[in-house]
Amino acid sequence: MSDTIIDRCVAKGLRMTDQRRTIAAVLEESDDHPDVDELYARASARDPHISLATVYRTVKLFEESGILEKVDFGDGRARYEDAEREHHDHLIDLKTGDVIEFVDPEIEALQEKIAAKLGYRLTGHKMELYGVPLKKR
Repeated sequence: MSDTIIDRCVAKGLRMTDQRRTIAAVLEESDDHPDVDELYARASARDPHISLATVYRTVKLFEESGILEKVDFGDGRARYEDAEREHHDHLIDLKTGDVIEFVDPEIEALQEKIAAKLGYRLTGHKMELYGVPLKKR
């Protein structure tokens, strides 16, 4: 991925206000999967004039434009990540809510093999594993 979220917004013809640029920058810098409340807290720390409604509208616009992807980890909170991030899967710790991103070539190959066996060519997938630690951390 070479373009920033702001670059992709501009390329899609979205009008980029200062507040949208701030929200895009916060998203770009996020290495987690923030929900709208978390995005609002981070964005309003930079620009106190940003409202929660603006964050909701901006996230919806970015999602509808294919810039953000909504992810649901079963906790009732819609979370977001850059739609053009490198492919990865998720392991969700049910005790802490931590989300661990991972890529496993064996799992990727097995998914391709299963799809081919069933007569399909994969065009994409999402995998979310849910678990609890084997040991105390």
